[in-house]
Amino acid sequence: MKVRSNYLFVFLIVLGLTIFGCIMVYSASSYSAQYHYGNQYFFLYKQIFGVVIGIALMLILSFVDYHKLKKFKWALVIISAVLLALVFVPGIGTESYGAKRWISLLGFSLQPSEIAKFALVVFCAAYLSDNHDKIKTLKGLLPVLGVAGLLCLLVILEPSMSVTMCLAFTTLFMLIIGGITKKHTILFSIPAAATVPVLIILEPYRLKRLFAFINPWASPQGEGFQLIQSLYGLGSGGWFGVGLFNSRQKYLFLPFAESDFIFSVIGEELGLVGCILLIAVFALLIWLLIKIALNAPDRFGALLVAGIAFVIGIQTILNIAVVTGSIPPTGLPLPFISSGGTSVMMFMAGIGICLNVARQSKMNLKTL
Repeated sequence: MKVRSNYLFVFLIVLGLTIFGCIMVYSASSYSAQYHYGNQYFFLYKQIFGVVIGIALMLILSFVDYHKLKKFKWALVIISAVLLALVFVPGIGTESYGAKRWISLLGFSLQPSEIAKFALVVFCAAYLSDNHDKIKTLKGLLPVLGVAGLLCLLVILEPSMSVTMCLAFTTLFMLIIGGITKKHTILFSIPAAATVPVLIILEPYRLKRLFAFINPWASPQGEGFQLIQSLYGLGSGGWFGVGLFNSRQKYLFLPFAESDFIFSVIGEELGLVGCILLIAVFALLIWLLIKIALNAPDRFGALLVAGIAFVIGIQTILNIAVVTGSIPPTGLPLPFISSGGTSVMMFMAGIGICLNVARQSKMNLKTL
C-alpha cells in the first residue's frame, strides 16, 4: 500500500511542479517575450511543448522494465558524448553568450548536457550493480571514472562549469553509495576539490563572477547586476509577495528571469511563504524518491532512483543558492520549473524510471 501511495504522490507532485513551472515561466517571460519576439507566449509555448513530451516520456518509462536500461548503458554514454561533441560543429551547434551548449536540428534546439546527466546515472547504476566487488579496487573504478571524465571534459569545453560540477558530484555520490572504499573516496575528493579553483582561475569570466559574488556592489552595472536584481526581487516579495504576475523585475531588469533566476520571480510574486512551500515540495519529492530507492527490488533499481534523486536535489539546492547569493553565480535551471524544454523532458523521463522501480517493487510485494 505504501509503495502504491509513493508512486501516486511522486506522479502528482511532479505534475504539479511542471504546471506551476509553466505558470511561472509565463509570468517571468511574458514581457521579455513580447519585447524580443513579439509574442508574450513564446517561452510558455516552448515550455508546454517540453512538458507534454516529458509527460509522454514519464508514462512510457514508468511501464518499460527499467532493467532493459542496462543493455543500453554504453549506447547512452556514446550518444551523450556524440551530442556533446556536436555543439562544436558549425551549423549544428549554436552559441549564446559565449557558450556552445545547444545543438539545433530540424528547427528544434537541444541541450546535450541535460541528457548526459541521466545517461551518467544509468551507466553508473548499471556498472556498480554488476561489479560490486571490483569497485573496491582502483582498476575496477576506471570505467566509471573514464566515462565521467569524458563527459565532464566535453561539458567544461562548452564551457559549463556548473553542469561539470553536477556530473562530478553525481559520480562521487553514486560511487559512495555503490560501495567505494573510504581511501578511494578521499583519493578522488581532494583532486576534485583542488580542480575547482584552477578552473575558476583559467577563465577570466569566472573570476569576475567570483568577485561579483563577494561584493556585487563593486560592479552594480557589470558582473554584479544580475545578483543585485535577484536580491531586489526576493527582498521586495516580503512574506506573501506582490501577487502572481505582478513582478517588477521581469520588466527586463532581471536577466534570465524565466530560466536560471526564476526562483527570484517566485520569491517576488509569492513571497517567503511561497518559497518555503516550494522548497518543502521539493524536499517531499526527494524523500519519496529515497523511500522508493530503499524499497527497490534490486541493487540496480536502488542506485538508479538514488542517482536521479541526487541530481534533482543537488540541482535544486545549487539553483536556489545562486539566486539567493549563497554561492557564486552559475547557470543551472530549477528542476521542473525553469524554462528549458530539454531540462524538463529529461527530469520527467528520470521520474518515469523511478516510477517503474516503484511499480516493480509493488509487483514483488504482491508475489510474496
